[in-house]
Amino acid sequence: MLYYRDIVFERPLPREIRRLGYLPADLHFHTCYSDSATRVQDALRLAAEQGIGLAITDHNQIGGVVEAQREGMGVPLIPGIEVSANDGPHILLYFYSVSDLRDFYRRHIERSRRDGPFTAIRLDTQEILDRREDYACIAAEAHPCGYSFLNRGVERCVMGSCIGEEVFSRLDAFEVICGGMARTHNLKAVRLAATHGLGRTGGTDGHLLHELGGVVTCAEADTVDEFLDAIRNRETVVIGRERPLAEKAIMATAVLPHHLPYTLPILQARWEQELPRIRNFVQERLGR
Repeated sequence: MLYYRDIVFERPLPREIRRLGYLPADLHFHTCYSDSATRVQDALRLAAEQGIGLAITDHNQIGGVVEAQREGMGVPLIPGIEVSANDGPHILLYFYSVSDLRDFYRRHIERSRRDGPFTAIRLDTQEILDRREDYACIAAEAHPCGYSFLNRGVERCVMGSCIGEEVFSRLDAFEVICGGMARTHNLKAVRLAATHGLGRTGGTDGHLLHELGGVVTCAEADTVDEFLDAIRNRETVVIGRERPLAEKAIMATAVLPHHLPYTLPILQARWEQELPRIRNFVQERLGR
């Protein structure tokens, strides 16, 4: 099924995509450097077998990218990180070089992390976007329409008056197919990307090895630079399908042990994220 010509909700066929002159890449995947048990070398090996590129986007961490660069294996590697903002959104940052990613991480992310390494850091969305301005990188919002009952995802944060609408103009792209979200959320992301003139990306948000490659972003590119330029210029095609509910439950069960040791910092961060929405709700009620 085809939406907006370049968003395809079907299983990717990397060989066919390559034959058409496109490079497919899973732009949202986690490893054992954050809340996954997947080893970097296993992810690289499977990506090489599939013939796809890969962005390792661990939560507030870059160790997986550094190891992947060292291992190589001939896989096109897009240096990335998923930064969890203090006010809710998860921002996927893709850099043109690992050295820039390292510098950005050391100067801005590492010192802002909480005791819970996979939860929100102490920087809001606008602060993160301010600090990335000094680097050649692409900023895409992960699962932008968020999760039910959580102040997460830029669209939910804007609708809840926690973030101003100007944030849309500061992003380069939306993740329009996220393997971990429902079809309704992804379709809303497709429409929002079109409304705000944003580029389009897709990724599995995978934590288990077999999920890798279930959603890919495709570009007519031979290099990482060309691939990222295609995102910025809104010249990508996104192909993939969401995981069935049973597979989502399996992934959640596998991820849970990585989060349990940090229950208190996670709850503290969630409370801080929800406070603005709660205040706005109360003020609206009192104003009636």
